[in-house]
Amino acid sequence: MKKLVAVWMLLIAGSTFGQQVTGDIVGTLISLKTGEKLFGARAVVEDNGRKYQATSDADGRFRISEIPAGKYLMRITYLGDTMSNIKCDVPIEALCDLGTLKFESKVLSLVEVKVKPQVRLVKGSLPVKELTSEEITKSTLKFSVAGMATSMSSEIKMDEDGQLMFRGARKGDMIYVLDGIKCNEVFNVPSCAISRMMVYTGGLPAKYGDTLGGAIVVETKGYFELYRAWEAQNR
Repeated sequence: MKKLVAVWMLLIAGSTFGQQVTGDIVGTLISLKTGEKLFGARAVVEDNGRKYQATSDADGRFRISEIPAGKYLMRITYLGDTMSNIKCDVPIEALCDLGTLKFESKVLSLVEVKVKPQVRLVKGSLPVKELTSEEITKSTLKFSVAGMATSMSSEIKMDEDGQLMFRGARKGDMIYVLDGIKCNEVFNVPSCAISRMMVYTGGLPAKYGDTLGGAIVVETKGYFELYRAWEAQNR
């Protein structure tokens, strides 16, 4: 039975591969010794052989854009020195804000950077609720996408018919977005196949702007995420 579920999940991932939603990594680099902002430092993350990178500006700020949502290890190079193993958790359509990173010459690793969970800033301004796959696994409402949505925000209610109501909007005035594709419902997506889930309750991005209510964004697990999980279980 487990093998059948694994095969089914791989088929689901394969059908949605290439439609991944993305997020950005932002941060500011300064020198640990002098406190000066670093200009021209290069921040890099890699995903299955593909590099995503950015160079810090005169204020030490950098932004790596359009990275498939997921967990990564970032490295920073500056004047021949490297700081690596910076843990980043890129959310859906949102920012992974690392804050201020203190770069030290000849440092090969950095302790884990803690990023505040649950609330992200989309394009720097909109608070959005998020559930990760680990949180979904532990949720008592994991068998209902609509149920999980109501638990994520007090602005979402469910009526007796099971339809969601967003505060300030009519019943059913909302959209689901599954792996970047708008749809009327996602009830047939098992919780074990969900990588992460986000809820917009207002100020929707332009691409979700055909509703006055809100949006529930669901991203299923990709092939490589499933493979890494399988590999970890069989070590």
